[in-house]
Amino acid sequence: MTSLLSSSTDTTVGQLPPPSMAERITLIMEVFDRPHTVRTLEQVALRTHLPRSTAYRILEQLTRLRWVDRTATGYRLGQRSLSLGGREIGHSALRAAAAPVLHDLALHTNLVVHLAVLDGTEVYYLDKIGGRSVGEVPSRVGGRAPAHCTALGKAMLAWLEPERVDLEYAHGFIRRTPRSIGDLETLHCELRRVRARNGLAFERGECVSRIACVGTALRSPDGQMGAISVVGDAQTALERVAPLVIKAANVIADGLLAAVDPAESDTR
Repeated sequence: MTSLLSSSTDTTVGQLPPPSMAERITLIMEVFDRPHTVRTLEQVALRTHLPRSTAYRILEQLTRLRWVDRTATGYRLGQRSLSLGGREIGHSALRAAAAPVLHDLALHTNLVVHLAVLDGTEVYYLDKIGGRSVGEVPSRVGGRAPAHCTALGKAMLAWLEPERVDLEYAHGFIRRTPRSIGDLETLHCELRRVRARNGLAFERGECVSRIACVGTALRSPDGQMGAISVVGDAQTALERVAPLVIKAANVIADGLLAAVDPAESDTR
């Protein structure tokens, strides 16, 4: 037992981990010094001087409670952490990277353009840029809408694990219009269609009658960072503008990744 506890792969020699769970959680949360910081399990254990097994157990508990998200390459702050007074800071980099691209997309389509993130079963609007129908689209920056009723939301829900979707919608669905999705089976069918279209989501009259939109998620190797959409009336040929939406999303994702501090991926 002594040899296991003193192993250099588990903790730093001569430095004992703090005794209380609150202190250990605090150490782990402080490792994520920026909203988009991604840390591997090994980095967390090394920086906190916690045994690797202890760090893993706490991270998994924080993930289940949505304080931390698990990505393809490690862990980062979850939506629950970012919502505690730090949402605007956490989303400032995303808005900055997206702004010029969204303006260009609105100019080329002459339609309303949205930027949003997923917060549970809702989309949270970070930006809205007007087109000819801006007054007819009742969204607003800082506002929310049911995720399953919007192209933005469906584009992001499509990349969650099905079990996560089931958990989020365990308490049922809000229906905005008669066309709104109202059950899990229908939602999963729609999310499969979104994935089959490589992430492109459509919505016609599901959130607001006579309004339609097309959207796609902003994705990185570590997972999704948000979504963008183009909104018009029910007669808008959304299929024609869909390639522009995909191109814009790729430009925004690349710009955001390029702006991330390289120090965040170090292993020291």
